Amino acid sequence: MSSAPDTPRVIDFQTAPDRYHHWTLECDGAVAWLGLRVDEQATLGEGYELKLNSYDLGVDIELYDAVQRLRFEHPEVGCVVVHSKHERVFCAGANIRMLGRATHAHKVNFCKFTNETRNGIEDATDNSRQVYLAAVKGSCAGGGYELALACDEIILADDGASAVSLPEVPLLAVLPGTGGLTRLVDKRLVRRDRADFFCTIEEGIRGKRAVDWRLVDRVVPSSAFDEAVAARAAELAAASDRPRSARGVALAPLARRIDGDRVTYDNLEVHIDRQARAATLVVKGPLDDLPGDIEAILAAGARFWPLALMRELDDAILHLRFNEEEIGTWMFKSEGDGERVLAADALLEAHAEHWFVREVQLYAQRVLKRLDVSARTLIAAVEPGSCFAGSLLELVLAADQSFMLAGQFEDDERPPATVALSPANFGRLRMVNGLTRLEARSLDEPAAVERLRARVGEALEAEAAEALGLVTFIPDDIDWEDEIRILVEARAGFSPDALTGMEASLRFPGPETMESKIFSRLSAWQNWIFQRPNAVGDQGALVLYGSGERPQFNKHRV
Repeated sequence: MSSAPDTPRVIDFQTAPDRYHHWTLECDGAVAWLGLRVDEQATLGEGYELKLNSYDLGVDIELYDAVQRLRFEHPEVGCVVVHSKHERVFCAGANIRMLGRATHAHKVNFCKFTNETRNGIEDATDNSRQVYLAAVKGSCAGGGYELALACDEIILADDGASAVSLPEVPLLAVLPGTGGLTRLVDKRLVRRDRADFFCTIEEGIRGKRAVDWRLVDRVVPSSAFDEAVAARAAELAAASDRPRSARGVALAPLARRIDGDRVTYDNLEVHIDRQARAATLVVKGPLDDLPGDIEAILAAGARFWPLALMRELDDAILHLRFNEEEIGTWMFKSEGDGERVLAADALLEAHAEHWFVREVQLYAQRVLKRLDVSARTLIAAVEPGSCFAGSLLELVLAADQSFMLAGQFEDDERPPATVALSPANFGRLRMVNGLTRLEARSLDEPAAVERLRARVGEALEAEAAEALGLVTFIPDDIDWEDEIRILVEARAGFSPDALTGMEASLRFPGPETMESKIFSRLSAWQNWIFQRPNAVGDQGALVLYGSGERPQFNKHRV
């Protein structure tokens, strides 16, 4: 019989290196060494131990934090070496007993978060010139190999024991959950038939065959392994454009307060309506004057509004995903001066080539991607006093449906609501499919995006915004509350499973990328497989793993 689900009730995504249980981060000039030595007893839940460098969500929360800090706090680092401090194992992947005990929702959210963390590693390599190198000595299985796959290069010890494997299908009746299948064929260009063989054997592949099949880049004898890794890391770091003499920006802890159904940050408030199964996220525009030059931006550091807001939004999304699973609708509102938001965008544009500004913009893109792939209904409400301009307009463009008030509320002397475009909407904030949200809205008429460029900076009221395709509906004050209430109530009455599938299918039209395939294909299949008896039933492979009993499979193929 399967164990009762054991998913932590409250998960905190804030941590720091001095609180790590599982990772060590050591910087040596332009090379950083990110070492994995999992504390078996420091688990996020109960009822399992993290043996053989296996991981649960807590291990990946630390990894995500380390990746973020390397980008912002260590501009001098051009190469990050991911290695193991375990004597015999690089990483055994996700802990099987944890998965067997976890709720379905936790398993799926866990896989999504680990994917996003690995996407962040690849983004660091591709866009921040901070290249990741995996130094694999010992067994490298499942999610462990998927961590290596996220790195730009993999060096494998040639010692007769070190091997890479993706054994989930034969061992557990599930899929490699963090993009392994897609990265094999799309990133490393492993031939399809070889990938099929590799993914259906338990023991993995080592030595020369691993190189010939493109599963790793090099194999090095154990006696020369450490020297070869250090030499290659130095070469990769030397090729980076990261500024060696720049000072980093410390990511101070967020000022977050949780009070019942309200979560507050400095630039964001979250209000939860449990009866409606909805959360309202109120984003606040800049309250103070923005820095005037790059030195002032650096002096502001983590308090710099574009970075501060995105850190808070990132944390809020993760909090709602994992700790508020039944809150199925997220409504975005905003408060502030749209002109100040446009000024912030202009400031970022003016200093776009500076390493810190580059990281801020890339981080904003990643947070908005995390919003796009969240399994929640997204609604935007544009009212008088809103500041949905430029980069904040992306929240409206990301919504499944958006409402903008036509005119004013009765007895409200504030001017009518407006939205505004900035250059940020035309390229720096792309979705997982490689398109901007404006491009995704205009697949039938690409020229429409060019016409929108002519309206950059213009304060657009409801009728103009609707005509330009920027919002869905423009009710007046008489219908405003009813139209939004009807949508929220309808959403709460639909099947969450059907909504997740529908929304994910509609949000990413047009081309596919490796990133979009991971979320739209792998995540959807894994979601289904995690509910199937062959994996999680009383006689399923995931539940019986390690018991000595053989799983009993339903042999129908559908």
